[in-house]
Amino acid sequence: MKIVRASTNNSGLPFKGTLCPLTLMDLNELWLLDLRVFTEGEAYERDTFRQLLANPKIVARQIRNTEGKMIAFAIGLIEEDGVGHITTIGVAPEHRRRSLARIMLLSIEQGFAIRGVTTVRLEVRTDNMGARQLYEQLGYTITQRMRRYYSTGDDGYLMVKAINGVSWGF
Repeated sequence: MKIVRASTNNSGLPFKGTLCPLTLMDLNELWLLDLRVFTEGEAYERDTFRQLLANPKIVARQIRNTEGKMIAFAIGLIEEDGVGHITTIGVAPEHRRRSLARIMLLSIEQGFAIRGVTTVRLEVRTDNMGARQLYEQLGYTITQRMRRYYSTGDDGYLMVKAINGVSWGF
């Protein structure tokens, strides 16, 4: 576990919480938070989370607030070709704009690097400007536009980053 301090959001209050592994024991709380974070058609099914969290090739993290409530999560999977795939990352709506997604993403990248991964990929909606800006700030580049990638028919971008030699200062 690692103590996390993050910037303030619209409330003006600084955030303090704990970064820790995300496990099968957290399944129900993860699923409920995912339903709050993502719209219909974007949220994962509970069984999908169960399968991901049971997979030995995942790197999964969460942030809990001082009251012990999960307020952010991220899951990455090491694919057969050795590429790390960020499958999901989410922050509770009331805790956004505090750099928590950045902390989660860097933590997953660090976990990948420890396991020998040198390249990470993720997908993002073409209209999700906030997420795209974050990923670009962290060194991800758009490599492909994927037409009708999402179940809603929206397009997505494939973004890729090399993580060999990266320093994780968080």
